[in-house]
Amino acid sequence: MMRLKLGTRGSKLALWQAQAVTERLKEYHPDLQIEVVIIKTAGDKILDVALSRIGDKGLFTKELEKALLDGTIDLAVHSLKDLPSQLGEGLKLAAVMPRENPGDVLISRSGLHLSDLPAGSVIGTSSLRRTAQLKAVRPDLQVIDIRGNVETRIKKMQEQQLDGIILAYAGVKRLGLEHWITQVLPYDIMLPATGQGTIAIETRDHDEKMDSILETVNDRKTFAEIQAERAFLGRLEGGCQVPMACLAECREGVIHMQGLVSSLDGSRVIRDSITGSSHEPEQIGLNLAERILEAGADRILRSIQSMGDQ
Repeated sequence: MMRLKLGTRGSKLALWQAQAVTERLKEYHPDLQIEVVIIKTAGDKILDVALSRIGDKGLFTKELEKALLDGTIDLAVHSLKDLPSQLGEGLKLAAVMPRENPGDVLISRSGLHLSDLPAGSVIGTSSLRRTAQLKAVRPDLQVIDIRGNVETRIKKMQEQQLDGIILAYAGVKRLGLEHWITQVLPYDIMLPATGQGTIAIETRDHDEKMDSILETVNDRKTFAEIQAERAFLGRLEGGCQVPMACLAECREGVIHMQGLVSSLDGSRVIRDSITGSSHEPEQIGLNLAERILEAGADRILRSIQSMGDQ
C-alpha cells in the first residue's frame, strides 16, 4: 500500500479541490492512502493589499512548492490560474483535472445584468484583467479592490453595499453557491484568466512513481488547452502586472484559442484568435501571442512596464 502526502491551501475551495483530486486518484488506485497536508501561503496571510500592488507570482504557491522540494509533501494541488507560467527548478505540472466552465460571473446585489447596471454602480474585484475588461464595456462603472475567498467577497458585497462583484464560475459552483449568480458573462465581454476553472497537480520533476500514478488521472483534453494558454502567458509576461486573458478550447483534435492584452483603463484592447492542431498546443499559444504583440500589445506592455519602473 502506497502512502502519499497531498499539499493544499486551507480555504474551503482549496480543500474541495484537494478532495476532488483524492477521490479521482482513489478511483484509479484504490489502495492509495492519501494524507491531506494544509499549508498556509503568503497570499493567505496578506489580505488587505490588492494583488496588483504586491505581485502575484507564486503568491499562492511558493510555500507549497517549497514543501514539495523538501519532501514534506508528494504532490501539490492548486487552482491552475495561481501557478506562474514558469515553475521553479525541479518541479513540473504533472496532471490536470477535467476543466469546469472557465468563465466569470457577475453577482449583482440588485439582480441586474451587467448591461442594466446604472451608471456609477460600484463593482468589486481584485483582478486587473477583470477591471480592464469591465472598463472596456462599461467605462461608467466604478471598480474597487476586493479580496478574500468566495464567501468573504459575497459578504463584503453585502456589508459594503457594493452593486456587484465578479468571480470565477468554477469556484462559485464548487462551493454550491450558484444561486448567487446573476449572470454568466460571455467571453466577448470577459475572457478568463489562463487556466481558470482547472485544478492542477504539481510534483517533483523526474519522480517516475508519481508520474505513473498521475498519468492515469490526467485529463488530456484539458492539458492540451492549458499548455496553449500557459505558452501564451509565458510569451507575454514582462515581470509586471498586465491585464491579459486567454482561452483555448479543444474540439475534435483542433484547438480554438482567443486572447487579449488591455491597457489598465480598458481604453485599448488588442484581441485576436487562432486555430491549430491539438498536437501542437504550445506553438498555438506562442503564435497567438506573437500576433497580439505585432498588433500593438507590445506598446501596451512597454507602457505598463514604464509605469512600474517610475
